Amino acid sequence: MRMTDIQRCEVRPGRLVEWTLSPATVATAKALPEDSRPPAYIQESHIRTARSVREDGLFVPTWLGAAFDIPGRADLDALGEALRGWTLRHETLRSGFRWAGGPGDTIRRFTLDPSAVSLHREDVGDFTDAAALAQHLQDRFDTTADALRWPNLIYTAVVRDDCTSVYMAFDHSNVDAYSIHRIPAEIHELYEAGIAGRAEGPEPVSSYVDFCEAERADADRIDADHDIVARWREFIHRCGGRLPSFPVDLGLEPGGELPTQKFMREMMVDADAAAAFEAYCRPYGGSLVGVLAASALIVHEIGGEPVYRTVVPFHTRVKSQWSQSVGWYVGGAPIEIPMSEAVDFPSALRTVRAALQANRRLARIPLARVLHLLGSDFRPTSPDLYSIVSFVDTRDIPGSDHWTDQKAYGLLRVSYGDQVCAWITRLHEGLWFAARYPDTDIAYKNMRLYAERLRDIVKGAAGRP
Repeated sequence: MRMTDIQRCEVRPGRLVEWTLSPATVATAKALPEDSRPPAYIQESHIRTARSVREDGLFVPTWLGAAFDIPGRADLDALGEALRGWTLRHETLRSGFRWAGGPGDTIRRFTLDPSAVSLHREDVGDFTDAAALAQHLQDRFDTTADALRWPNLIYTAVVRDDCTSVYMAFDHSNVDAYSIHRIPAEIHELYEAGIAGRAEGPEPVSSYVDFCEAERADADRIDADHDIVARWREFIHRCGGRLPSFPVDLGLEPGGELPTQKFMREMMVDADAAAAFEAYCRPYGGSLVGVLAASALIVHEIGGEPVYRTVVPFHTRVKSQWSQSVGWYVGGAPIEIPMSEAVDFPSALRTVRAALQANRRLARIPLARVLHLLGSDFRPTSPDLYSIVSFVDTRDIPGSDHWTDQKAYGLLRVSYGDQVCAWITRLHEGLWFAARYPDTDIAYKNMRLYAERLRDIVKGAAGRP
């Protein structure tokens, strides 16, 4: 799926319908006892960050979403049942958090039984202007898919005679990019079964809530003397006592207010060039290594830093049982690339490969746990703890060959932030580039230069002019 924002996902006029968890479901949830399974460290960090930023007087939406088309004028009863069935399939979607204890320092989980979950459908009305519809959807998603409320998900459909567009939004605590990528095929499967009269119960899928409990138990077994904690301590010390930012000038004043962000997205190269780039990088570990090696060279060229330091996101679905599960399965591994050892693309590839081989295992321990053990005051003032450059190959995801016909997009909310988040996605059509960055002239200039130089390196490695 192409990562984009709601303004650029081909929103078209039509009649808007939305589904939210019903008032009866919400009332049941309020009376639920505590679920002993704790939040994942990444969930807790996300919720605490949202509260911290909100207390500083800024509302920063951080939802993720999916957009895709269903042919023809949808049967709304069947679509509603498909959405409900999908919600029941993934336990995290019927699980939430509440603050407990005096000052609200403890986060407790609650989880609904499947039998208590129902959706409320509302016919919002007709929209004749695409821009007004996109703005309405964004405002609605901002309000509903919010980290500090529950329920924090919403499903919508824009109905027309020729096709129906589905738009879904979730607070980030429920989903990661891979979860989003799987949505179109799963909803299509459930919807088509319902239309054909084969209404199926929710297929058993391993629960992210169970994963949270297991991961946290593992993380809590380590202490401040663990070698992974020591490695992070050294890395943060070499970053000047903080987690790494994108090492180019972004035109920001130190200590200034959290800036608004802009969004950049484009098809970087076609399928043939993407395949040739992958082939070139394969002896060194593949396209992820290639993208990081290219990034190291480019930011050194732009910013002149002698060492490229970044945190590389990795999925934590290390066991196959989690492969179909919706949740936030992401960890991070720090890498350092001395530019004296990465003077050209081949040497950068070798250096990045060695760094990833040495450090990837650090992603197994949630960073929030590590920061707690370090004892540092990482009170976040930004929704992003650090800048990222992410690479994902989506071609093996079920239904990915239909994404273009379905106008399927992964949705990102671009609001406020002082970091750079760049996503490079391998699609059947080629390499897709998307990034959000601070809204300054200098940041725009340097991000445009980064994107153009990345394209040049990819094409050069692929032997393309």
